[in-house]
Amino acid sequence: MAKIHFVDHKGETRTVEVENGATVMEAAIRNSIPGIEAECGGACACATCHVYVDEAWREKVGSPTPMEEDMLDFGFDVRPNSRLSCQIKVSDELDGLVVGTPERQA
Repeated sequence: MAKIHFVDHKGETRTVEVENGATVMEAAIRNSIPGIEAECGGACACATCHVYVDEAWREKVGSPTPMEEDMLDFGFDVRPNSRLSCQIKVSDELDGLVVGTPERQA
């Protein structure tokens, strides 16, 4: 299990416990985190689960795949630390991960 901290665009933080092997997107949906829509259900076919990975976590989370980068082109306010939360698998190494949600999804 890992704790993931979701910070919305207003600065409010919600912390959830997530089982290993789930995605950050699945955790957000199961816990009704505002700002994560996940219209494609985690198939990396939209950009409605877009998050900002906190700078301290970027290396551990890793870089997006080329397919993910293509989908991020459709995201709102994409930044260098943008990722699709459906592509981030939770593990013990990500315990304490901090991700931000954009003001809106594309």
